[in-house]
Amino acid sequence: MNRSAALNPSPRTLDVESLVDFDRLVNSGAGSMNGWHAQSLDLRGHSRDLKAMDPRGAIFLGCTFDDGVEESLRRRGALIFPKLQGVPFDPYRGNLYSAAELYKDISSTEYESTLDAQVYQWSILPGQRASLDATLAAALHDHAIGDALDELLDHGALSGTRIVGVMGGHAAQRGTREFADAARLGRLLAHAGFAVATGGGPGAMEAANMGAYLSGLPDADAAAALVALAGVPGFRPSVTAWARQAAAVVENHPEGTPTLGIPTWFYGHEPPNLFATHIAKYFGNAIREAILLELCNGGIVFLPGAAGTVQEIFQDACENYYGAPETITPMVLVGREHWERTFPAWPMLQSLAAGKPMEDRIFLVDTVEDALAVLSGKA
Repeated sequence: MNRSAALNPSPRTLDVESLVDFDRLVNSGAGSMNGWHAQSLDLRGHSRDLKAMDPRGAIFLGCTFDDGVEESLRRRGALIFPKLQGVPFDPYRGNLYSAAELYKDISSTEYESTLDAQVYQWSILPGQRASLDATLAAALHDHAIGDALDELLDHGALSGTRIVGVMGGHAAQRGTREFADAARLGRLLAHAGFAVATGGGPGAMEAANMGAYLSGLPDADAAAALVALAGVPGFRPSVTAWARQAAAVVENHPEGTPTLGIPTWFYGHEPPNLFATHIAKYFGNAIREAILLELCNGGIVFLPGAAGTVQEIFQDACENYYGAPETITPMVLVGREHWERTFPAWPMLQSLAAGKPMEDRIFLVDTVEDALAVLSGKA
């Protein structure tokens, strides 16, 4: 799947995502930049190289140049997309977000001053969704995030790792059994060699990311972190206090296991959690949901949740229902009472799966330990 949600990349293009990439290509003796896509680079000080090479067929996205260089490149055939004014984010960014970037200085400033909050505030300005400039900026941004996510999965910290998605309610409060169960699931999955991916938000998502992130700690230290986190149970009424409590845990344990969060500013009132080491935050919620389900090649665990989790169950079921047998991944629903009676998704899922290749890939279990056994092939 192309996670940039755009046309498939051409084999004749070359992404130049860092100055190291640029210098390497220049030093290789390249005389032409045909097919180069330079993304959000500060190319000041590289004027001689840029003027010496043939720029026809090159694309520069939000790059910075010495005076006169941009006009020279454009005149000689390069395509240059300028930086967009009045936008509080980089639409051409070359990497995923981190919690440290989205929550910069959270220990000394209010959440409303962070990058995450400023971008959300920008996205909901009156008339913004109908604005051509805003639509273009958001689309370019989501394309860039998709490219960065591909890089992470193909060549980065999560390459070659089986990814298990953990879906569940955002309302699970720190200090509750539901939160502890989700954290234990994340820990168990990481110990079994899986990478954990979530929707990147609060509640069960935060818990699963946390459990995986702290999976390298002894049990007693991980339990102590859970207790510390419960000092601020939820993000209401204060996102600032909620985030600071998590930031303190991360500061005490800075070298956690890599985990992935894929949140969205469409639901910007739900802040991203700080235990995802790699955050692919999108504006487009439909794109984000499809990508999250697609990349979970190790299966998906659905913890108790409400409307959002039910939607994710049947979105995943639809993919498996129509998918080739080789593409079907396990769906594991945890909590018989919840999924048979409170929100009876299980009977409907069984009916859909009957007689289909997915029939033996759906499971209803009682505990997160049972879920791990299914995904590990030990059930």
